[in-house]
Formats: sequence, C-alpha cells, structure tokens
Amino acid sequence: MELNNSPAAKKQFVREKFSSISRSYDLLNSLLSRQIGRYWRWRTTRLLGEFPGGWVLDLCAGTLPLSLELTRQAPHRKVLAVDFCEDMLRAGVRALPDDGRRERIFPVCGDGEVIPAPTASFWGCTVAFGVRNLSRTLEGLREMHRILRPGGRLLILEFSRPTNPVIKPVYTFYLNRVLPAVAGLISGDREAYQYLASSIAAFYEPADLMALMREAGFATVSRLPLTFGIVSVYMGIKD
Repeated sequence: MELNNSPAAKKQFVREKFSSISRSYDLLNSLLSRQIGRYWRWRTTRLLGEFPGGWVLDLCAGTLPLSLELTRQAPHRKVLAVDFCEDMLRAGVRALPDDGRRERIFPVCGDGEVIPAPTASFWGCTVAFGVRNLSRTLEGLREMHRILRPGGRLLILEFSRPTNPVIKPVYTFYLNRVLPAVAGLISGDREAYQYLASSIAAFYEPADLMALMREAGFATVSRLPLTFGIVSVYMGIKD
C-alpha cells in the first residue's frame, strides 16, 4: 500500500487506523501472536529492574499492555501512559484489572513527538511497537531523551526483520499474507494490517535506528534480538 509521506498525513492516517481497530486490537494480538507478546513485554520490562519505584513513561501506550507489565513487575512504580489515539487508550482503560494497578497507570492523550511531560522527570521510558509509527523519528527520540533523568533508560521494543534463511520466508509470508487477511476479516479494516506489514518492511535497519538514538543524545546504545530476530529491544542510556 502507498502512504503519503508527509509527517502530518502519516500522523492522521495512523491515528485513524488505530482508532478503527481499537476494540478488536487486544483480541487480535493474542490470537495472532499466540501470546508471545507477553514474553516480549516481560523481557523489555525486566531491563528497568533497577528502577522499581518512581515514574516511567510508556509512550505510544495503545491499549496499555506494557503499562500493565510495568506496574505488575514493580508494585511501587507509577506509569504515565501517553498515546495520540484516544480510542486506543479508552479501550485499554475499559479493560484494566481491578487489582491495584489501575490506580498507578495514568493515561494521557498526547503526541510522542511533543511529549506532554517535564524535562528530566522519568527514570525510564518505554515504547512498544510505536517508534515506526512516529512521523518524525529523530524528533521523537530527542523528546524521549529530554524527559529522562540522567542515568535513565529508554527501551524500544520493535519489530525487526529476521535474517535466518529458514525463518525469514515463513515470517514474510505470514506478515504479508496471513496477518492482513485474518486480522482484516475480524477487525473489518484490512488496510490497517497491510500498513503494519509495510511499516515493518520500510523501518530502519537495527544499526540505523541505533545511530539515530545516538544522534538524539543517548551515549550508550545496545540491542537485544528476540525470537529469531522477529523483534528487538533497543536500549539507550542518558548520561
């Protein structure tokens, strides 16, 4: 599919697509990922283990699955959950469990490229499958750097493209053929899942994303591939 490359057009398109699928988003994620997304979020959140208290920013928070894991692993942690699609946040709030975490997750509708938070106010910033949806990646990364305290960590959980010669063709077929067909049938918006496949194909190579993180101000940058390289966790530490 073709997408207007202007930042404003991309932002509007992505917001509309996520709004369209917001009610079926969590169900489809569970069905199509066979729950492996829980493992990915668990591994990501573990990298913030030395910051069990205080505030963490969950950017591009969507329906709040990572916010829930962040508060599950650390009972004294509070999370500011920011997403620019209000319908996704509302769907997440409706599904919040009544187990005490609801009181520690604070959803806010806001732009990841102009984060509604003070400078140097968080020990951690997490972004799960949201960086490739930013219309201006470098500006977003600079904002993530701005809101972190010195020594704070940015954790980006994002799809990558596996290079294993056995896994790669199977993954590519699933992503481009199976996922849009099944998810489009259930959600009623095939275009949203065609965008998912095309955005992964067009996203930065790992080395290029890490270079952008350094350009945004992160002195220490690393990458942890998971599940044959289908996803990666990128970590940046602010000096």
